This record gives sequence, C-alpha cells and structure tokens, in this order.
Amino acid sequence: MSEAVVEASSRFSERILKLLERVDHCIARTPSEKDEIYRLRHEAYIRNELIDPRADGRLYDSHYDNDQQCWITSTYIDGELVATVRVNLGFGTEAVLPSQQVFSDVILPHLKAGRLIADFTRAAARLEASKRFPELPYLALRPGYMALKHFDVDVAIASPRPEHAAFYRRVFQFVPLSEPRSYPNVVPQVMCLGMEFHAVRDRVEARYPFFCSSLAERRSLFGDGLAETFARPAIKQDLAVAAGA
Repeated sequence: MSEAVVEASSRFSERILKLLERVDHCIARTPSEKDEIYRLRHEAYIRNELIDPRADGRLYDSHYDNDQQCWITSTYIDGELVATVRVNLGFGTEAVLPSQQVFSDVILPHLKAGRLIADFTRAAARLEASKRFPELPYLALRPGYMALKHFDVDVAIASPRPEHAAFYRRVFQFVPLSEPRSYPNVVPQVMCLGMEFHAVRDRVEARYPFFCSSLAERRSLFGDGLAETFARPAIKQDLAVAAGA
C-alpha cells in the first residue's frame, strides 16, 4: 500500500473517530423505538426500489424481528435516528437466520459444524443523513461489528445487492459464497457474502480503528455475559470447506 493511500486512510479514520463523539448506538427495545426503525426501513427500501409499498408504511418481519437472538441496532447522530441494521445470531440447526430462506445450502453446513453465525440484514439509512454524512455506511454497521466481538462470532453473513458487495469485501474482508439469487419480497437479486471474523478482525481494526470498541460500550448494547448463551465446542473450519466447496 502506497504512502498516499495510507495517509488518506488515516485521515478518513480520524474524521470518523471525531464524528463518533456525536454518535450513539442503541438497541431498539420498546414498541415505539422498533416502530421508528420499521418506518425507516420502509422509507429506505421504497426509495431504493427494493420492495413494493406496504399499506402501513412499516417493514417488519415478525419471525426474525421478534426472535430471542435478534438485535435491532439503531445509530443516532446528534440525537437523530439516521441508520439501522438488524443482527440475528444463530447456533445449531434450529437457528433463526433471515438469509437461510435463500442460502440454506451455504449457511447450514456452518451451523452443523457448531459455528456461531451473525446474519446482517435490513440495513437502512435516512437519505438526508446520507448526504450530510458520507461516512454513514461505516457508522451504521459499527454496532453489527461490535456484536461479532461481543458474542465471539465465528462467521458473519451478509446478503447485499451485487453492486454493494464491493463495500463489504473492501471494508470487512467478506468473500462471495453464492451467485445472486432472488429473495422473498425483495425486487432485486442478492448474493451471500461471508466473513471469517477471527481471521480478519485484526486487519479490519488496523485499517479502520473506529470499529474498535470497549467492553463497557459493548455491554451497554448487548448486556453482560450473554456470550455464554452460545457455549459451543471450538470448531473452526474454512468457509469454503464448511460450504462443501
């Protein structure tokens, strides 16, 4: 990497670290907090022509949003809700993961191997905030990354549109696990990406130090000691091997 690229990356990280002083990450817990998230999702998905309009103006998935191991994150800047991403955690063959609807052939081998998976879905941001803060995609996904660390996740899964895959690959070292496929009630096709968290986290945090977090910050979002919920044997496999490639 050239010195110019390193310097530009450093300036970018410094800008986001400064912006973090105005940022709060939260978990939507109350009905009103969740309703605001569902409406933000609907607004963003309609704007990007991802779904057909819904009569109630809410994008709500009862099976996944109400699961015990679902974390609906929200990101605020100066007290204003600007972005969200949903994190579903899954362990074992009974796991409830949104991406399994379409990519069970990719995900199930990991679950059978005793691996803990975090599935990132329903990412959304306010248009006006995206214009004011070009760093918003990084901030929106930061609480999801914090979940990987807090719960000691083995594999992270994301299902973006193909044109957004480059962001996940560049920033989080995701690798493609499938060709694009149709997703229920979503207009464009999506593809499955996977990230071996333990293998890449040092590189991710070295390049993007704003993804680092303290134990106290993670506990404020996800609680204390919840990682023990997913006690499992230390089984580590390569993504391609677990997927049967």
